[in-house]
Amino acid sequence: MIGKFIIERKSWILLWVMLHALLLFLSYLDAQIALGTIAYYSFLSSVVFVFFLIIRYHRETRFYKSLNERSNYLDDTELAKPRSPFEKMVSENIIQQSEQLKQIESNNRTHLEQEKDELLSWIHEVKTPLTAMQLIIDRIDDQALKTSLNYEWLRIHLLLDQQLHRKRMAIIENDLYIEKTALEPIIHQEIRDLKSWCIHKGIGFDVDLEVNEVLTDGKWLAFIIRQLLSNAVKYSEKADIILKSYKESGHSKLQIKDHGRGIDAKDLPRIFEKGFTSTEKHQDNSATGMGLYLAQQVANSLQIKLNVESTLGEGTTFTLTFPEKNDFTQIAGDL
Repeated sequence: MIGKFIIERKSWILLWVMLHALLLFLSYLDAQIALGTIAYYSFLSSVVFVFFLIIRYHRETRFYKSLNERSNYLDDTELAKPRSPFEKMVSENIIQQSEQLKQIESNNRTHLEQEKDELLSWIHEVKTPLTAMQLIIDRIDDQALKTSLNYEWLRIHLLLDQQLHRKRMAIIENDLYIEKTALEPIIHQEIRDLKSWCIHKGIGFDVDLEVNEVLTDGKWLAFIIRQLLSNAVKYSEKADIILKSYKESGHSKLQIKDHGRGIDAKDLPRIFEKGFTSTEKHQDNSATGMGLYLAQQVANSLQIKLNVESTLGEGTTFTLTFPEKNDFTQIAGDL
C-alpha cells in the first residue's frame, strides 16, 4: 500500500522537489541570498514534508485498505468511514451498486426457484400419464411391439427421473438421512425396473452381496446405482452384469461390472464431467453426458468414493467405497 500511495502522490513529491530545486538554483545565482540559509530551510521543510506524507498516508489509506479487503461488492464487510468528499463519493457509489446487485441476485434466485418448482411439478404431472401408458402397454399381446414400447417408456422414465434428481441436488444436504441401509432391496428394485430393457438386450445379472448393510442414504444411493446400471445396460449386449459387495481395508465396497464396449483410456479422466460423451461413439445422439456426472455429484455428497476401471472392448467396472461412521464429519443425520 505504501508504494501505491507514493505513486498516487508522485505529483506532490515532484512539485516539492522542483520548487526547492528552483529555490536553491536562485540562491546560487543571486549572491545576496545566502545559500546556507536556503539549504537549512530546505532541510527543515523536507522533514516537515515527510511527516506530512506519513500523516496523510494513514488518513487516506484507511478507507482504501477497507475497500481492498472486500472480496466483492456483495460482501457485507463494512467500509471504513469516509473522511474526504472523494471517499464519500466512492463509498456511496459502492453501497448503491451493492444494493442494486443484491436486488438483482435476489430476483434471479427467486426466478430460478420458481422455474425449478414449475419443472418439478411438470415432472410429477408427466409421471401420471406414464403410469397409465405402462398399464396400456401391459395389455398388448404383440410381444415384439410390447418389448419395443417398454424400452421407449423406460428411456422416458429414466430421463425424467434424472432431471428430477438433478433439480433436487441443489438442496441435497437438506434431504439426506444417513443410516444403515440394506443393499439387497435397493439393487433388486433397480434390476426389476430395468427388466424389460435387459430382456430386450439379452442381459442378465449376477448378484453376490457379501456385505449387505452400508452407511448411506438409501434414496440417493438408489439413484447412483440406477445411473450406473442403466449405463452398463446401455453399452452391453447379451452378457451378464456382475454386482458384488465386499469388505476391503475396513470399508464396505460395491462393485458393478459389465462386459460391454468399455471406455477408451483417453476418455476415462473425463467421464464424470458435465455433458461429456464418449469420443469413440461421439455421434451417439442418445447420450446426454449427465448420468455419470450426477452420480459423481451425489457420491460426493454421500462421501462415497466412486472409481472406474475400463478396457476398450472388454467392459467397465465401477466401484463404490462407502464411508464408515467415523468418516462422516459434514453430513448431518442419525447415525
